[in-house]
Amino acid sequence: MPIEKHDLHHEFPEFSKEIHDLKMNDAHFAKLFVKYHDCDHEINRIEQEIETPSDEYVEQIKLKRVALKDELYAYLKKQKKVVS
Repeated sequence: MPIEKHDLHHEFPEFSKEIHDLKMNDAHFAKLFVKYHDCDHEINRIEQEIETPSDEYVEQIKLKRVALKDELYAYLKKQKKVVS
């Protein structure tokens, strides 16, 4: 079974340009992006059974990914309004 992709470009294809621009020009966004990417990568490794942490840890890391995704989405929406 293929692993579902959750990287930001798959999650928010409508913000592709903003994601790229902010990664290059906004240090805070870039830092959040890296944290999100690292969480997503770790979850992918867990789902592929490369790593086998406790269920509690898996739940914790998934909640962290959701919180980061929400924060990044709000940042992207704000940026789109500023540019428009």
